[in-house]
Amino acid sequence: MRRGLFVLCMLLGSVTSAPAQVSVGIAVPGISIGINLPVYPAFVPVPGYPVYYAPQVSANFFFYDGMYWVYQRDNWYASSWYNGPWWPVGPEVVPVFVLRVPVRYYRQPPPYFRGWRADAPPRWGEHWGHEWEQRRSGWDQWDRSAAPRPAPLPKYQQQYSGKRYPSPEQQTELHSKNYRHQPQDPVVQQHYQTQRRQAAPQQSGSRPGAPTGPQGQAQQKGGADRQKPAAAPAPQQKGAPAAQRQMEQPQQRPAERAQQPSGTQAQDKGSQGKGGPQESRQGPEPGRDKGDDKGGGPNK
Repeated sequence: MRRGLFVLCMLLGSVTSAPAQVSVGIAVPGISIGINLPVYPAFVPVPGYPVYYAPQVSANFFFYDGMYWVYQRDNWYASSWYNGPWWPVGPEVVPVFVLRVPVRYYRQPPPYFRGWRADAPPRWGEHWGHEWEQRRSGWDQWDRSAAPRPAPLPKYQQQYSGKRYPSPEQQTELHSKNYRHQPQDPVVQQHYQTQRRQAAPQQSGSRPGAPTGPQGQAQQKGGADRQKPAAAPAPQQKGAPAAQRQMEQPQQRPAERAQQPSGTQAQDKGSQGKGGPQESRQGPEPGRDKGDDKGGGPNK
């Protein structure tokens, strides 16, 4: 009996845990991490840091240098739009100013944050290990007076929510038209360019490297015209036999043939099969020509 109840509990546990796994699904070109905000969130600057946080969002949600940053389930994610899609960011390449945000501004701190100072950044070296701390040496040491100014928020995204939220293909174009800020942090620049390159081939109705617009369409059309083969000539003009060409030419009288040059006359007679080779080269006999001029025959 107890064994049967234990098996039943295991089955129920596996069924109830399925929805939690579905909430994190792979999407193109980024990842869905279960964040689906109904409207654009309100951001508040972190005092003394070039970073914003979203106090009304139940997530560790930040904005830095033109991009959104989320820390969820021990992983960092970045996106240029507030509802994603998101790109995973390894702990060794997270911008230092994002890592420096104090613990108090994490709206959903993980359990291992307990006991850490609220006004100090998380102890990332303790969490990610000695190797990470060596690679990111000095991440928590900086001159507060030399901190950069916060980047402007992309507030144009406030008008895109719910069903009007753009697809990844449309996000790149809208962001380029409406947001002029260029990332200053080298790490953010790399993430920003990578996301743009991955989203560009997804744009609907275009191919990478294909010309667009009226000029591009004209070039494509002209190229197609240039590649179109010319119309083939009529069979009788291209490869008709000599006999067929002769039948199509008007017949000539003997006197007219006598007036033609020897080369032409030989060609005509050779085509018709009349006259011998000697006659073709030398022309008619003198006697016959004289008789023809007088109107009589050759012996008359």
